Amino acid sequence: MSQLHIIPERLLAYQDIYTDEVLQALETLAPLNAKQKALMEERNERRATRIANKQLLDFLPEETCIGPDHLRVADIRLGDFECSTIPEDLQRQWIQGTGPAAKPNAPLESSIRNVAYALLSGADGWMFDGEDALGQINAMSLDNQRNLKLAIHKDDIFMQAAEQVAGEMNQWANDFLGRPIIEDWKAQLDFTTLIFRARGLHLDDRHITMENGESFSASITDVTLFIVNNYQALQAKGASLVLYLPKIQTAQEAAFWNTLLSSLENHLGLAKGTIKCYVLVEQLEATYQLLEIRAALGLHFVGFNTGRWDYINAVADAMCGIDDFINPNIESITMTYAYMAAYEDRVRKAVNTPDQNGNYSLWQGGMEPNIPVGSEAGVKASMEKALAGAKREQAAGASGKWVAHWKMVHIIRPIWEAIGETNQLGRDFGPLTYTQADQQALIKLEDAPLTIRGGRNLLSVALQYGNAFLQGFQAAALKPADFFGNDDILYLMEDMATGEIRLSVLWEWLHKGARLTEGDEELSLNNGALFTQDIFDQMLTEEYQKLLDANDKDVHNDSKTTTLPIALEIVKTYVNSEAKGPWFIDLLNLNLNNNDLEVAKERIARYYEELTTTGHRITENIDLQPNTHINA
Repeated sequence: MSQLHIIPERLLAYQDIYTDEVLQALETLAPLNAKQKALMEERNERRATRIANKQLLDFLPEETCIGPDHLRVADIRLGDFECSTIPEDLQRQWIQGTGPAAKPNAPLESSIRNVAYALLSGADGWMFDGEDALGQINAMSLDNQRNLKLAIHKDDIFMQAAEQVAGEMNQWANDFLGRPIIEDWKAQLDFTTLIFRARGLHLDDRHITMENGESFSASITDVTLFIVNNYQALQAKGASLVLYLPKIQTAQEAAFWNTLLSSLENHLGLAKGTIKCYVLVEQLEATYQLLEIRAALGLHFVGFNTGRWDYINAVADAMCGIDDFINPNIESITMTYAYMAAYEDRVRKAVNTPDQNGNYSLWQGGMEPNIPVGSEAGVKASMEKALAGAKREQAAGASGKWVAHWKMVHIIRPIWEAIGETNQLGRDFGPLTYTQADQQALIKLEDAPLTIRGGRNLLSVALQYGNAFLQGFQAAALKPADFFGNDDILYLMEDMATGEIRLSVLWEWLHKGARLTEGDEELSLNNGALFTQDIFDQMLTEEYQKLLDANDKDVHNDSKTTTLPIALEIVKTYVNSEAKGPWFIDLLNLNLNNNDLEVAKERIARYYEELTTTGHRITENIDLQPNTHINA
């Protein structure tokens, strides 16, 4: 390969993934790496300028032109753009599931069971995550791709796993639902639309670099490996090629994705628009540019997806320079909370605005993190809450929602099934407007609790998530340490956004002078007390000790002297640093496959030195970079 370098041992061990066709496509797309890097520098510069000048986000000026096609914002808002019609297998997506296709440090026969659970779940679609929920230790990103390829091609090793998993799923269903959920497991495998979420533009691949040593785009890598390895098999059975695109912040970034997808289609001889994509709206900046993002992706775009955790984090980060913007306990920031309700309303208006051909797009609602595992009372209360949330979203106009565990599919899907509408395209929620009131609504706070109990929950789960990530579990069932052993409080399926939002809110509380809305006897604090450094330090010490004292079920014993101390160092540094880190995942990625605390401290210090002196993020896999290797 003339432009790219792949770690030789990875190239040899994954020849079924790094096929000649894949390598040729990567070479073709490699020149786009420079444009992606430029877009990320622009993103960093915008953020730094907003923080320094205490600026608020706003809508794009009407004269702005987007992408190489020079789409004019004023024309887009008048409907002068073209997006995709909805393919048949995406018309009805009442319930989508999400999760990775691989397990960390697991043999293939065990790891591939993740795909079997997903495709036998009864979900209308399953978004196999290559990003927030997929561990990146060792070669997990490649294991993820391998498992998907084996499943899509119905390899014997997958079919054997699926047959076994089907029996186990029916056993659970008989016990919990009083009926089986799978009649014909082979037929069931073809029911679910397979969707893949690539890593965002802000991440670099861990196994590939440019030939000169420069880091290489994880987005280009993921899309190429998934599409090239599977497009023929998917098309042979009449299935669409569907992606979820995460972390898009601007329409210009969406235009880059459009160029990337079109270039890959052209290389493969596919018609433009063959690859379809949802955009997960998880960035505040994107919410000010929704129609423009839809237009920039053109014939590739099929829908927006809303969510909670990532979006709260993005709001906190975008507003980190605004001194009086302080989020309350995150338990209070539901989808009906002020700025969340405004966000959801703009998304549903954006997809129900017709393009020049009268086409509407899909809106997939938020993710349900509950798992029906716990005490009878705990499960009953959590499922009632989950069903109420699903009913609200259906009534609000969502064409469906997504769940984080296969067991939730047959609990939530009946909400949409009872209504019976294939989707809710074209419902009238009024036009999108671009007023100062609209701008302010997207950042509106409301009175809500801000408490030590809320802070402990933030801190405990953030520590646990960092530990899980470094162990290879980017999707993990977690709850605050104070509720370990209490089966009335259920574990929630959490991913990368879990850690990010918790640390973002704690950073706000500490650096913006949050005041408690109620006292705390344990810390001898009154209502209105300032959240100080001493309070944070005491909470951190106490919550960390609870994890050290926890049993192996909640905190793996082997992590307590390896990855948990590193997670503590990352959390402590992130929250205490005057300069707010843009991405929690950066610090975690720097320490993948590293169990040495002193090495971790050096890497974390190097990251913040680079960030504060140059504004650059260290995103490459430094273990592949001899010039930036740090005492590893």
